[in-house]
Amino acid sequence: MFALRRNATPSMLSERGRRALLGIVENIEAAQDFVVGLRLDEFSTDRRNLYAVTRCLEIVSEASRRVDAGTRERHPHIAWRQIANAGNVYRHEYDIVSPGMIWRTVQEDLPDLLIVCGAELTRSPGGS
Repeated sequence: MFALRRNATPSMLSERGRRALLGIVENIEAAQDFVVGLRLDEFSTDRRNLYAVTRCLEIVSEASRRVDAGTRERHPHIAWRQIANAGNVYRHEYDIVSPGMIWRTVQEDLPDLLIVCGAELTRSPGGS
């Protein structure tokens, strides 16, 4: 998750925070693109897509650690710590990560995160 100066206005993102949000948005969109049109059983047996989506989730996790504190504070309903910690699971506890877990993350958890990150980029000066 990340860094905002206390005297900065709440809508001002640091450059690092803006890049983090962009990385999250880009990788959520990529993960969603990889699974579009697939069913869970198809995704589960497609190693290339499974690996690609897992990599996207690793990047989302790492980028979430760089999100400004102000952004995290404005969106306490987002499980920022869990998102950040998920990367450790993908990298170090890969043997317990199932295709179903990855699928549910993309289908159920990422849409809200995408909305929040997109909104933060739009509301900040220099946002997309």
